[in-house]
Amino acid sequence: MSDGTRNEPITVVGAGLAGTLLAILLARRGHRVRLYERQEDMRRVQIDAGRSINLALAARGIRALELAGVMERVHTELVPLPGRMLHDLNGALTFVPYGQRPDEVIYSVSRPGLNCILLDAAEEAGVELVFRHPAVGADFKRQRVLFKNESGQTHEVGMHRVFATDGAGSVLRRAMVEQLGIACTEDLLKHGYKELTLPPYPDGRPRIDKHALHIWPRGGFMLIALPNIDGSFTVTLFLSLNGPESFETLTTPASIETFFAKHFPDVRELMPELASEFLSHPTGIMGTVRSEQWSLDDKLLLVGDAAHAITPFHGQGMNCCFEDCRELDTLLANSSDWAASFRQFETSRRPNTNAIADMAIENYLEMRDTVRDPKFHLHKALSLELERRHPQRFVPRYSMVMFRDDIPYTVAFERGRIQHEILVSLTERAETLDAVDYELAKRLIENRLAPLPAGRPTPNPLP
Repeated sequence: MSDGTRNEPITVVGAGLAGTLLAILLARRGHRVRLYERQEDMRRVQIDAGRSINLALAARGIRALELAGVMERVHTELVPLPGRMLHDLNGALTFVPYGQRPDEVIYSVSRPGLNCILLDAAEEAGVELVFRHPAVGADFKRQRVLFKNESGQTHEVGMHRVFATDGAGSVLRRAMVEQLGIACTEDLLKHGYKELTLPPYPDGRPRIDKHALHIWPRGGFMLIALPNIDGSFTVTLFLSLNGPESFETLTTPASIETFFAKHFPDVRELMPELASEFLSHPTGIMGTVRSEQWSLDDKLLLVGDAAHAITPFHGQGMNCCFEDCRELDTLLANSSDWAASFRQFETSRRPNTNAIADMAIENYLEMRDTVRDPKFHLHKALSLELERRHPQRFVPRYSMVMFRDDIPYTVAFERGRIQHEILVSLTERAETLDAVDYELAKRLIENRLAPLPAGRPTPNPLP
């Protein structure tokens, strides 16, 4: 932006991960930024239990944190995860690596830990933080955003460069729908989630392998566990909200103990507070948000989950939102026309956010069910073999999404579809890697997959 706009006030609504990162980037460009948050300052209060799904930090998110100058602070919160550990009903373990290079690693990170780091960095960058001031609505005719202060009184802020980062239930997006007639869908899954704790041993050692994302796939539902830096694991049950085996039927200690003994016997013995945590922690809901319009002239822009919330099953919710911030920062740096930058952001990002939303749903089916199919493991192994043989053309979809921040989600989605068709064709009569016709594979790959640009190394956030 030109120097003439440097002193214009900017309002960011929502001090979650995306809003705080965006505020930092705007402040680092010299803008005055005021960041409103409905909750208390999480650095000063205890975080509510059961509402902090651990996050998977990958290349797209790392690049954005590097841009904001905070990556060095974040590394103390990270646990590297080179692959998935699958647990079957009998307790047998199968490790499935995410990739085949040392840098193809994702990182488990605590949401509140990361958010606190970003809040500190925002304050240091000059951002004014205003807590306990929820946005309660907007008046688009008068161009005002409405907030409530700590006393419950409503006050107004001019709609002048407002960035709505207030999450999947965005008040400002819903105000756009109600007042401007914008079409928006909020598709809730029929499955919810419950967060639990797998504590470490008394001496701090983890009770299961710390360097893996653990999955207990059970067909229609699953349990996952992500490590924390203190040796504990955040365990999340994804289960139907209604039905014979669902959250609505798990309402007593006995029903919870019976359910876990039946489906997750190995982990049940490691969670002494299972029933009490289950009953005291909330059941979360998940869904996908798609809005036909994210911006209003040069006045307002929806960013992150407020514009395009997705389900958590590809580990890309945070990374996608952080990529929003990075791409928006680039647009604002190269133009003095806010309205044009907002429109360009919306036009370029929407196809990609739609693509990752679809891939996230597909990954849920894979994690809870497909991973139990021997063909899945053959396809996984063959994908890595084809990548070794054709590294410029065949890159597994998961790798494109998680480790290649230079490949748009739309490209990963389409190439992934083609690659799956190739894998199915090659394994139609082959049950092992040795039985695969690699000459046919070469012809299919060269005919259907154009070469990709050489990828830049996946950033390593650890010192």
